[in-house]
Amino acid sequence: MFPFPFSFQNGVIVVLVLLLTIKLYLEITKGVCKSTKRLDGKTIIITGANTGIGKETALDLASRGARIILACRDLKKASIAKDDIVQKSGNCNVLVKKLDLASLASVRQFAEDILKNEPELHILINNAGCGGMKKQITLDGLENQMQSNHLGHFLLTNLLLGLMIKTAEKEQENVRIINVSSDAHYICRSLNFEDLNFIHDRTAGTFLAPYKIYGTSKLCNILFSIELANKLEHNGRAVTVNSLHPGAVYTEFGRFSSIFSTIMTISMYFLKTPKEGAQTTIHLAVSDEVANVTAQYFRDCKIATPSKLAQDNGMAKKLWDVSETLVRLQSHEIFF
Repeated sequence: MFPFPFSFQNGVIVVLVLLLTIKLYLEITKGVCKSTKRLDGKTIIITGANTGIGKETALDLASRGARIILACRDLKKASIAKDDIVQKSGNCNVLVKKLDLASLASVRQFAEDILKNEPELHILINNAGCGGMKKQITLDGLENQMQSNHLGHFLLTNLLLGLMIKTAEKEQENVRIINVSSDAHYICRSLNFEDLNFIHDRTAGTFLAPYKIYGTSKLCNILFSIELANKLEHNGRAVTVNSLHPGAVYTEFGRFSSIFSTIMTISMYFLKTPKEGAQTTIHLAVSDEVANVTAQYFRDCKIATPSKLAQDNGMAKKLWDVSETLVRLQSHEIFF
């Protein structure tokens, strides 16, 4: 059957060649932000910026001269991250502010602080996220992953949108909203708008539930980006909105789940570093070539095609309406 005697040693060689081929392919296809653009005078908010992709994004943008606001739940870790970013970038204009996306009250307090103290906001990077966690309901009555990954960012973005629109009008250039999603959105094959808290979902209570919820929240990131971009374009607002897949990245993300942690450890050789995983976010934040690009999904610094469901404008509009209700968005907080 084989042209040569097949042995255990030969099998090992075949596996190693296959793994090296996969590794080479991953290395070749990695996207890298090539822009050298400075960001002096620009104010940027990055959620979940105390570790992983968020921290590497903050470090890069701080190195370009931007005013960076680290919006984090854990102030102690965020302060340590801030000191490291300041030391490495040489930029002292880095701030830490409390933001717990799993609390709508915290989101509102954070936004109130920003609107009171920041005259401009040029870039909002909704980076924070959690995954693989056991299903739980927050004090707001929302599923934790859905709130942390989608609904919290949905509310935050709407609350800060007026400031971003004013900034764009003043600067006479587009400001940017960047939503970190994931190819994990392919996991979600349908959206039940009557049960975004996964109370009645057939996977509820099974080991699959945390991963289905995570995939759904990442799909929501993309649909939210599409509908927000459509609303802004329709109203002539100079604000772009894009989402992205950072790649499979070896970060502390695995701390949310022992299964995630195990998978990351086993596949570490094939995963991107946090710096590599931050490249597409950085590209969307600084590159002139995407200054007028909106409502797109990016992977490895290039426009990519998300799932068919993630391209459904009708689903995007319906999700927006349901999200407005779930976060109790007020009429004066809507800028369309």
